[in-house]
Amino acid sequence: MNLKRGLIVGVAVVVVLVVGGPYVYTHYIESKPPKKLTLSNNKTTATSAATGASVPLDGTWNVTSGSQAGYRVNEVLFGQKHEAVGRTDAVTGKMTISGTTCSNGTFTVDLTKVASDQDRRDRQFQGRIMNTATYPTATFNPSAPVDFKSIPAEGATTTVDVPGQLTMHGKTKPVTIHLSARRTGSSIQVSGSVPVTFADWNIPNPSFAGVVTTEDHGTMEFLLNFAHA
Repeated sequence: MNLKRGLIVGVAVVVVLVVGGPYVYTHYIESKPPKKLTLSNNKTTATSAATGASVPLDGTWNVTSGSQAGYRVNEVLFGQKHEAVGRTDAVTGKMTISGTTCSNGTFTVDLTKVASDQDRRDRQFQGRIMNTATYPTATFNPSAPVDFKSIPAEGATTTVDVPGQLTMHGKTKPVTIHLSARRTGSSIQVSGSVPVTFADWNIPNPSFAGVVTTEDHGTMEFLLNFAHA
């Protein structure tokens, strides 16, 4: 009887560790994923920028401090779902505005600086998944100038679909980004996201050793702050 009881207790402990362990990890140890990068989630910066003196809209605008870009991927650890998010503020870029037209817009993300809340995930991202030693950046270039039809009012949010070329992991593919933009004082903020199917860019699926599984796609998201040159 004691042997039987011991086996039952042993099995129960294993079940608790296998099922309960990942639950505790994803719900109490793993940090809550940050919210999506959108204009509405950056009110503090927008309010601060609005206090500055307005500058002419025409001219060159450069990506400046406070900008972020990164990824968002759904992963499963032993049946427990979690949203993995990695980000960096190592973003550069510019755009030129003349009247109602925006041209020469481009931005580049330094993927070697992308980090999440877990070192193990970051090692996989930098190595096996994105191979940042060989492909250190991701770059988006619009296919053509964007015409807003009219000059956006101060503080108003403008949305537009921008087709272009996204280059990462050694491959360039056409994408269309749904952008939201807002001019506040001396700053212009732009946010957007791009769905990314890993196989389209020859990116290995992030699933790892049967422990962590992910979907076959994720999202690249960004929030850019522009200052007049």
